[in-house]
Amino acid sequence: MNNDLGARTKKAKEISKMSRSIVSSIVKGDAPEDRIKQRCVMATGDPGFADLMRFNNEPIRAGIKAIIEKAPIFTDVTMGQAGITKLGHRCNVRCVLEEGDEIAGKTGLTRTSAGFMALEKELDGAIIVIGNAPSAALMVCRMVERGLHPGLIVATPVGFVNAAKSKEMVRTFDTPSITCTGTRGGTPVAVAVVNELVEIAIEGKKIFDDKGNISRTMNG
Repeated sequence: MNNDLGARTKKAKEISKMSRSIVSSIVKGDAPEDRIKQRCVMATGDPGFADLMRFNNEPIRAGIKAIIEKAPIFTDVTMGQAGITKLGHRCNVRCVLEEGDEIAGKTGLTRTSAGFMALEKELDGAIIVIGNAPSAALMVCRMVERGLHPGLIVATPVGFVNAAKSKEMVRTFDTPSITCTGTRGGTPVAVAVVNELVEIAIEGKKIFDDKGNISRTMNG
């Protein structure tokens, strides 16, 4: 279907459809991973970004399962919270930024790291979305080392201080994750990943075969 839930007017839908058509001619394929890559290319305006995306430990299945089961979604910054569609699912989308101010004040941690620390007991089974803060991704990694089991980690923090390192660390765990390599990324990429997962989840049965496995294309 490739419907953009954020496109609500006729003109917006036309623009979204045209953009997807252009990107689909560059980033080939109709598998879930291909669709997410396409959405990220649309978000960045960079066809080369598709080659940076990484999918570990069956994240499509895990993400769809979490969305269908109404798992909470936690973002590192308000831009992520605002950008994730509120249509097509019943997941509560929360930003951790102001949740750990007391911890941040006492420890000197970044507010995003402290926010995830403050909400640690709520993160099992949740979708964790980090598009801005490498420090938050590293904190989540420490929690996973201590036994945290998120439903899915989407980590695409951007920058030159720990961005690449934090994403590499996420990929070392058994936790389902969608990340990108290197210093590039950003909140628009993380939002694009989640919004495409929501749209795939809405399609439901269209992406599963008779054994419950995800089809390699969206046509079966």
